[in-house]
Amino acid sequence: MSTLARSVERRLDEAARRVENLASGPVLDMLGRVESIGDDVAMVSGLPQARLNELLLFERANGGQAVTAMVLALDPGLIGCALLGAAQGIGAGARVRGTGSVASVPVGRMLLGRVVNALGIPLDGGPGLAVKGFEPVEKPAPNIVDRDYVSQALQTGLTVIDAMLALGRGQRELIIGDRETGKTAIAIDTIINQRDSGVICVYCAVGQKMSSVTQVIEAVRRYGAPERCIFVVAASDDPPGLQWLAPYAACTMAEYFSERGGDALLVIDDLTSHAVIYRQLSLLLRNPPGREAYPGDIFYIHSRLLERAAKLNHERGGGSLTALPIAATEEGNLSAYIPTNLISITDGQIVLEPRLFQEGQKPAINVGKSVSRVGGKTQAPAMRKLAENLRLEYAQFLELEIFTRFGGMVDDRTRRVIEHGRRIRAVLTQPQYSGLAMPYQVALLLALDEGMLDSLPLEKVSEFRHSLAQWLGEKGGAPVERIKSTGKLDDAARTALLRLLADCIAHLDGSAAASAGPAAN
Repeated sequence: MSTLARSVERRLDEAARRVENLASGPVLDMLGRVESIGDDVAMVSGLPQARLNELLLFERANGGQAVTAMVLALDPGLIGCALLGAAQGIGAGARVRGTGSVASVPVGRMLLGRVVNALGIPLDGGPGLAVKGFEPVEKPAPNIVDRDYVSQALQTGLTVIDAMLALGRGQRELIIGDRETGKTAIAIDTIINQRDSGVICVYCAVGQKMSSVTQVIEAVRRYGAPERCIFVVAASDDPPGLQWLAPYAACTMAEYFSERGGDALLVIDDLTSHAVIYRQLSLLLRNPPGREAYPGDIFYIHSRLLERAAKLNHERGGGSLTALPIAATEEGNLSAYIPTNLISITDGQIVLEPRLFQEGQKPAINVGKSVSRVGGKTQAPAMRKLAENLRLEYAQFLELEIFTRFGGMVDDRTRRVIEHGRRIRAVLTQPQYSGLAMPYQVALLLALDEGMLDSLPLEKVSEFRHSLAQWLGEKGGAPVERIKSTGKLDDAARTALLRLLADCIAHLDGSAAASAGPAAN
């Protein structure tokens, strides 16, 4: 037999073995068709086995790449879908293929430092993701028995929050206020302040302008640690389905780290836009409207999302997921439908007011209307002790200030309370991107508590706050490290810190200012 014949016979034997080992059998291919489509919402028939949140593939008439859609409504004979891509080339009669899999996103450390959309597709022009695993965007919240007490502080770097509205890791704190009052600025300052804390940050933009999202990303890259952040973007010009999916996808990405014993922070900007998107989708899918035309399950869609934020117990790894959802109000109306829903779901709210913003008080937080129902127990002992009377003193000052605007005569005691209150407000006013570490905040509160700033000209208080961090960084040494490591202000640290504060004031305003208060004794 020739060499050629033997070669041919060997190949035929190999082919026969492959055919014998081939796993043959019927293949189930689920096919349906589009009954109607419009405004990025389609009604599909012929897929009775489809599930909620299942992904479908819509074939284009021109033979282009199939478009992904997600099932949002199940009716007898018809299913409602929200398209997650452009609808060009798709019309009535187009073929739809069921995938059998629910919406999932890539998770893992390869997402850190990247800008992705709600499906985990990179938007930053960088290399493709080396995906090692996917997890569904819809996951059940941790059970009660799997949760632990919120016991560790999440420092924002903003004195007004860390002193009077402290946050804890595993908490859900709502940031709420009218438009253009600095809601996003608070969230971004919090993300930037985690550059040395080990917390993984996930920022989710829902329905925002791309220019605004770009500013946020650039701020984090300039001042923070972008290599430990994930940016999930569903801009205002993206399909509504992507905007609806984005918060759940971002939560899944953040949960990957908390479920493995890490700490994660999730910022959702904002849930008011998310509710509007869901209302539009629901009306297009012909769901019955309720109050303000929102569907009846509008509370549930946000509660099932925010309930996933929690502090896990030791058996579950001890990780935490902190949620900072943002909500917009109109004319300060906190009793509107979506704000009241979100306030009832979360563990407290930070309320911002346009009046305070216009007066130059930034962050423009109304301390009287704001509350943190959990995080106060996580404060360092030094911070808690110095801030315990701060809220009351500030409230008394605001009331007296309103009274004195009518031109009434005030006595010396009232005048001292007002001057002291003005310095409290000056200390709590803090420019963006200027977060303070906990020991420096303790030093500021100690200066207020001892009345060391009362004799300092009001216009120099902000200068004192700005220079204090550098002063303590250069000369603080042991007392600052002791406060940082223990969280306590013992007598030795207090004495040393008072001396440093007096020296800083003397350096700023001369020896006359240094002689004010008990620190000079």
